[in-house]
Amino acid sequence: MGSQTVVADVADELARRVAAGEYQPGDLMPSVRQVAEEFEMNRATAQLTLGRLESYGFVEARRGKGFTIRDVREAGGIDVYRHLFRFSIPMPDIAIEMFHDVVEVERGIVMEALLAYTSGEQDIDPAVLKADIDELESLARLEVPDHRQILAIEVGLVRRLLTSLGLSMQRAVLNSIGEMVLEVPEAIEAYFAGAADLHVLVWRALVAVWDSGSGPSDAQLALFEDLFGMYHEKVIARFEELLGVSEEHERDAHAATA
Repeated sequence: MGSQTVVADVADELARRVAAGEYQPGDLMPSVRQVAEEFEMNRATAQLTLGRLESYGFVEARRGKGFTIRDVREAGGIDVYRHLFRFSIPMPDIAIEMFHDVVEVERGIVMEALLAYTSGEQDIDPAVLKADIDELESLARLEVPDHRQILAIEVGLVRRLLTSLGLSMQRAVLNSIGEMVLEVPEAIEAYFAGAADLHVLVWRALVAVWDSGSGPSDAQLALFEDLFGMYHEKVIARFEELLGVSEEHERDAHAATA
């Protein structure tokens, strides 16, 4: 095993402890010597490991003191949140709370992009959009659809809309959310609580609206928002199921009524 792999693996374990609250904000991280001893590595590698943890945004170096644990939930930016979400998966309650936030923010950005593009001047070449949707359909029709690739293409489609609309901050947040979700297999799977074909149908319907030039009616917009809301509720429920929370709740309910 190479030294870079060791550094990454140990940094991930230390980050997991921070995410789990085993190390509290404001406390000192174990020293270079302590890390070296616990994980049976030399001090130079331990120093690199703590440096990697600092690059995650989980600790900060204090001259003469070592590394202090940051309050990653309170003070962390989007990149810290991304790492925190990944390391929180073994802790379902934390992961589900974070995923709920991720889905709500993503939903808001996507809805804003779709509605603004629908009601404004559409200046993206329809052929470009249709080519991406054709690729989505090809992937969705595979015997085992590549959910990760489908989701990555969808993020790319929304990114095009946000760029066209000049919404650069929303695009930056969407890009970070995309990276966050695509790093976690359970999160990817949750976005396919319905069949992959449904993702394709929604995009086809949107392109048809854009091609018509007339825009959707108020009733169609309301229906679309309702469907979007129901879809994201299913996404969150699927994530809970994948983390085993639904099964736990069923067992607890059964035990309570037994």
